[in-house]
Amino acid sequence: MAKRNVIFFDIDGTLLDHEKHLPENTKKAIKQLQDNGEIVAIATGRAPFMYEDLRKELDIDTFVSFNGQYVVVNGEEVYKNPLNISALLKLSEMGLNHNHPIVYMDHKDMKANVPSHDYINQSIDTLKINNFPTHDPLYYEGREILQSLFFCSEGEEVAYEKHFPDFDFIRWHPLSVDILPKGGSKANGIQKAVEALGVSNENVYAFGDGLNDIEMLSTVVNSVAMGNAEDEVKRVAKFVTKSVDQNGILHGLKMVGLL
Repeated sequence: MAKRNVIFFDIDGTLLDHEKHLPENTKKAIKQLQDNGEIVAIATGRAPFMYEDLRKELDIDTFVSFNGQYVVVNGEEVYKNPLNISALLKLSEMGLNHNHPIVYMDHKDMKANVPSHDYINQSIDTLKINNFPTHDPLYYEGREILQSLFFCSEGEEVAYEKHFPDFDFIRWHPLSVDILPKGGSKANGIQKAVEALGVSNENVYAFGDGLNDIEMLSTVVNSVAMGNAEDEVKRVAKFVTKSVDQNGILHGLKMVGLL
């Protein structure tokens, strides 16, 4: 019996185009992979509740969420890597002093520590999701916070990085950064998933386009950067395909010999 491959896809700018639509040829390519017996998975910075509909549409039950901090394989939770709550509360307090709010996220929901803020509205709106963080400054109590969104303009996160060595600050929007446990990454989450699946590293593939995909694409043996990716993302990938809106997924799968 031939060895099965597992292919991890980022969502924004990879599976979904810039209008947050799933191209029809991408959907067909995913179905063909599955019909061929391959394992199709997602690796994203999004929370799992942000792309539940996409998983249902594509019949995917293995995914890496929160940039690697929450991993589900065949519908079963296999790994969680929560943030240090003590440090997170100090960050929240310092952020409030500079009008920089935060959103706390676990695998079920997300809540903001302020009633409203333009930075939150502008950045979350770009995701085009039904979920929107409501106000609950104590949402962290009794919960494992797997990722937070911190809202500040480009460059302002540098001042916080010096004070919070427990965290990595990964920008995903001009007004927002992801807060991750230090060293947490999609690459680490993928490795946890691969171990649970029992797949060899040479049979692992990954597609991505964002700055939070750099470690994933530089670690996975068969890595593919989208044509719409930044140059620094393309440099670490083994292959570079076309842009998401130019049949990039289908083209990339053909490039690596999976279709």
